[in-house]
Parts: sequence; C-alpha cells; structure tokens
Amino acid sequence: MVVALSGYYGFHNAGDEALLEAIVQEVKARGHTPLVLSKNPAETQQRYGVRAVKRTHPLEVWRALGEADLLLSGGGTLLQDKTSSASLWYYLSIIRMARMRGKPVHVFNQSLGPLSPRGEKAVQRALKGVQVFMRDRDSLEYARRLGLQAELGADCAMLLNAPPVEREPKMVVLVPRAGFDDANRTLAQTAERLRELGYEVVILAMQPGHDEGALEFFPGFTAELAWDPRRVFYLLAQAGYVISIRLHGVILAAAAGTPFAGLSYDPKVAGFCRDARAPFQEIPGEPEAFVRLVEQNVQPDWGAVQEMKARASASFDRVLSGPRDRKVASSRN
Repeated sequence: MVVALSGYYGFHNAGDEALLEAIVQEVKARGHTPLVLSKNPAETQQRYGVRAVKRTHPLEVWRALGEADLLLSGGGTLLQDKTSSASLWYYLSIIRMARMRGKPVHVFNQSLGPLSPRGEKAVQRALKGVQVFMRDRDSLEYARRLGLQAELGADCAMLLNAPPVEREPKMVVLVPRAGFDDANRTLAQTAERLRELGYEVVILAMQPGHDEGALEFFPGFTAELAWDPRRVFYLLAQAGYVISIRLHGVILAAAAGTPFAGLSYDPKVAGFCRDARAPFQEIPGEPEAFVRLVEQNVQPDWGAVQEMKARASASFDRVLSGPRDRKVASSRN
C-alpha cells in the first residue's frame, strides 16, 4: 500500500523532521510504502529512503495522490490560521484533492487551532466525514466542539527510539524559540542561575533560518543550532533535564525518558505537558521556578508518557490495517 504523507516536511525544522522520521519508520514497519509531499524532495528521498514529490507542484501532487492508497495529513499543527490563512488553505486543499481522487484521508495526530471563525468553518466543511486523530486532549475537545469525527492519538515522534547515549545528570538542555523575547530572557536567567549551581547548560535551537536570534540571549553558553532530528534527539537523551519553549523539545525529551518542563508559548505545549502530567509555565515564566524543578528533579508521569506511546502506535494500526480499495465520496466546497 502506498501512503501519501502531507506535512511541514523539507523545511529544516527539527520537530517536523522528527515527525516525518517517525511516520516513515512506522509505515515501513507495517510493510507499506511512504510517498512524501516535501519542500525538498531530493533531500527527503536521500535522508529517509522514500519517494518524494514537490509539495507545491499541483500536477506532481495530483499524480501522487492518484497513485496513493490513502493520505495521512500530519502530524504537526497544520490546521491553524494564526500564522497565516495560506497555510490552512494549503493543507485543506491537499485533503480536498485526495478526496476528489476517492482516497481515504486521515487527519493524523495533529493539534488543532488556533482558528478564526472563518477557519473553523473551512475545517468543518473540508473534514466532514474524515477520521481525525488529535495528539492532545485540548485539541480533541476542540475538534468535537466543531462536530468532527475525532479521537485521541498522540504525537508520532513519541515512537522514535532513543539513541544509546549515557545520560549526564548535571547537564541541562534549554530550548529557546525566536520571536518570544521575554520567554528567552527567562531561559537565559535560568541558565545563569543553573550555571552558578554547578550545572552544565547547553542551549539547543531547533530551526536554522529562524532561531538564530534566540541564541543571542545566551552569550557565553555552549549552543547548537540543529535541524537534524537525530542530532537533536541525541542531545535531549544525553541531558539530565530539559526545559523547552518548543513543543518537540519536550516531546523528544519524553520519548527519550529525560525529565522535562515546558515554557508554553502556544496551547499545544501546555496541552502536551498536561497530558504527560509534566510541569510547565506560561510565558514569560519565572526563572527560579524552573531552577527548583531541576534541583528537585521533578518528573512527568512516566505512565502517562507510556500511554501516549501506546496511543500513537495504535493509531498507525488503525489507519494502516484492512482493505483500502473502498472509494471515498469527494468533498466539494
């Protein structure tokens, strides 16, 4: 079976690349063939050993969807119009194209929103009759309020296997994000205080071309800017504690078994931490509170983390099992 994958792939964002790596891993493990819609098809093909087509080339996408047996839209936070309405239009257009070709569509382990009232109506129209898996309970409730056929899954990156690296209990990794100066100042103050207490502090930025400005808040600290999910995962698995503004900083820490805390700039960060019963603060946050978490080695609920992994795996079993020769009625809006 050929499985088309639509997401924010090929943009050198470590979180989305981790999602793609996990989805490709799980699709291949079940004996199927991934076909990725990517900004950079050649690089995606080389890195993940898959076929890929240009995500913005309508004819290539149309042909790929015709060849595919189904479409997985996600993971990530694709269905939102906070950053731009064009992004929401793009992902809904891919879903509509797949349905016009009679292909089953699954909105797969995404977060939902923020959405404007106009965006909500567009999502309701495009996803009528589509099976939706939400990766956090807040998104699940939102989807059901919109009348969508939704159930709870989990972030696909939770299924990545941590690298065999020895953990360093006194190493703390802080993950900033450009565009949130007050939150980055909180992390910088946290870093200074932890260094005074004898911790090795490493600053990890996860999106080259975007996060360079965030690193300017941390002069004198060891810092790395990396989009390769394997490198990012290695550092987070090596750490004794992780504090992250970025969602996949906390998700990959959880997958690696590293205790973590979130600094929530977006409901999806708070939603994940709540589901994992892990500590978090809303931005801008308070440095001494984070220092206390590290000093006391405050943990998430690892049982809840295991439940997430089980839900993520089960969602793949749900959508990739059974016959796929059934045609689906198109959605025309």
